[in-house]
Amino acid sequence: MNYKIIEKMDKKYIKINQVINTEEDVLEIIGICISNNTKLVILKEDAISDEFINLKSGLAGIALQKFINYHIKASTIINKDKIEGRFKELVYELNKSNNFKVFDNIIDAENWILNIKQ
Repeated sequence: MNYKIIEKMDKKYIKINQVINTEEDVLEIIGICISNNTKLVILKEDAISDEFINLKSGLAGIALQKFINYHIKASTIINKDKIEGRFKELVYELNKSNNFKVFDNIIDAENWILNIKQ
């Protein structure tokens, strides 16, 4: 898995740079978090596959449930043009939660994940 550990404001998070295509990829992210003693993740836009966005595949639901079960706070960066249809409805609901949020830029995603108030 291609990832980077970012330390900022006395906290650290994992930035995932690899496409998430399977449940095994999600489990690998959880393992990376556990082995690096952090529960914070940012999924770069490149990590979000069409499979993830296609809710019929179930991958988004699996990932979200696993993150919740392991108490991992995650955010992702997705171009607004990719957010449509049922995925748009999911993003709307996710952005109400404290577990997973979708942003269109790294600064907002990082501020949220690190709980930095602007």
